[in-house]
Amino acid sequence: MRKMLYLGLMNHLLELKDESGESVVRHIDLWNEQVEFIEQETPFDTPAVFIELRPTSWTTLGGGVQQSNQNIRLHIVTTWHGSATVGSVFLEESLQRFDLLDRIDAHLAGYSAVSGRCSVSMMQRTGSTTNHNHEELVEDVSDFTCLLTDGGPEE
Repeated sequence: MRKMLYLGLMNHLLELKDESGESVVRHIDLWNEQVEFIEQETPFDTPAVFIELRPTSWTTLGGGVQQSNQNIRLHIVTTWHGSATVGSVFLEESLQRFDLLDRIDAHLAGYSAVSGRCSVSMMQRTGSTTNHNHEELVEDVSDFTCLLTDGGPEE
């Protein structure tokens, strides 16, 4: 189930394209505190999205079927371009990260997928955190929830 969810989100995020047809997201991985340990981390291109699958509780429906309201946290990492103060030459470039966050959030709204007896549906944004304490990399967070249905192993 987790593999299906991660791969589905990864592929869906890669479908978000820029004007030239290139993927907007340059790097996707599972979250492992990459920004905290940047010196030890394998270099990655930005914008990057790190997917964190939050703890979940499952409800058994019967017949081996279980459901969960899965919380997902996206750590969206961009490069800091400079001050966003009035009159700054970096103002527009610095605020482009907000456009990216809005595009990713809108792209994931309503996302659904089915693989075998497992499904993901009703993807909804539940929260967001704007980073105001950063150096050269900015890590903003978007929280989502979705309904997971695990029908059990294929027979």
